[in-house]
Amino acid sequence: MIHSLFLINSSGDIFLEKHWKSVVSRSVCDYFFEAQERATEAENVPPVIPTPHHYLLNVYRHKIFFVAVIQTEVPPLFVIEFLHRVVDTFQDYFGVCSEVVIKDNVVVVYEVLEEMLDNGFPLATESNILKELIKPPTILRTVVNTITGSTNVGDQLPTGQLSVVPWRRTGVKYTNNEAYFDVIEEIDAIIDKSGSTITAEIQGVIDACVKLTGMPDLTLSFMNPRLLDDVSFHPCVRFKRWESERILSFIPPDGNFRLLSYHVSAQNLVAIPVYVKHNISFRDSSSLGRFEITVGPKQTMGKTVEGVMVTSQMPKGVLNMSLTPSQGMHTFDPVTKLLSWDVGKINPQKLPSLKGTMSLQAGTSKPDENPTINLQFKIQQLAISGLKVNRLDMYGEKYKPFKGIKYMTKAGKFQVRT
Repeated sequence: MIHSLFLINSSGDIFLEKHWKSVVSRSVCDYFFEAQERATEAENVPPVIPTPHHYLLNVYRHKIFFVAVIQTEVPPLFVIEFLHRVVDTFQDYFGVCSEVVIKDNVVVVYEVLEEMLDNGFPLATESNILKELIKPPTILRTVVNTITGSTNVGDQLPTGQLSVVPWRRTGVKYTNNEAYFDVIEEIDAIIDKSGSTITAEIQGVIDACVKLTGMPDLTLSFMNPRLLDDVSFHPCVRFKRWESERILSFIPPDGNFRLLSYHVSAQNLVAIPVYVKHNISFRDSSSLGRFEITVGPKQTMGKTVEGVMVTSQMPKGVLNMSLTPSQGMHTFDPVTKLLSWDVGKINPQKLPSLKGTMSLQAGTSKPDENPTINLQFKIQQLAISGLKVNRLDMYGEKYKPFKGIKYMTKAGKFQVRT
């Protein structure tokens, strides 16, 4: 299975390595560095890189490459999912996952990795179980460990490991019983020059924070479960019940976890929540060009579009830009030719616009193609696919918990061609 794991920062330094089966030389990462050089951006590095004797599988998160080395063929998604689980565990333990934090907590990192894989095979990947095996670092615990020479390793085996529900420990007690669910959808879209949708799809997740006493059994039903396509569940979900009734029935892990992730790719189901009106023109004879864009909401059910950020990579021939925004701040970097406009909230009564002129290099022909516009935005209390939770019920315990559902839509790779 997984022989070794290398953590590589954005400058190409290997700052941590862990070996499970046999020590694999660092020189194997040279193949990864070659692939990184060929890719223009960090996100474009191929996730699977074959080498003469190994395969390198990697994920890029928080400006760190997590590179796993395997010697035999395994399902690549299995390894990639495990690497994502490693990143999520670090985030859960330390609050953030960064090079500095990993170096500061290097002992705990090695202890956690030792428990997550056994002889190269995944063993304990549930955060709750890991926290019983390896206590998360605190200032007091660090001081005590330094003085006494003890470690963060727990004294006994987690109670959940011996039960039929290994993701939940026994004897959980809370004074306030609450269950919160966040439905978060990310929309990826390419819009053409005339405003028609070329491609659009939604990646959605339901993240849960459940703090309930005892061993509760929850059921979650949706108004329109048929929307959910290509669904991936947490191991706690009873799949047979979902297949027959389209209801999520589960004994939840304690604390934060991802209940399910889903994908909506049917074009007719994906509503586009914002539009961009643009007029970008270059003239052959003139050294000036016209630039004008307006951003507005559509199909947002009256909800406010906020956190709007517009970026565009201008052609090499553009020397400078003289623009006036109706709201927000804009910057243009003459070296990288990147235009950024921080719009903020969109007021439907007064749509934000950015207008002005571009100075072009004298004597050069006009660019072959117009720049593309990339958008970032957030819409609170709206799931753009139309997914709605119908009800959440609890069985097996007598108390009444506090329940809450929150929706959010945000832009993934949202591109408008001009």
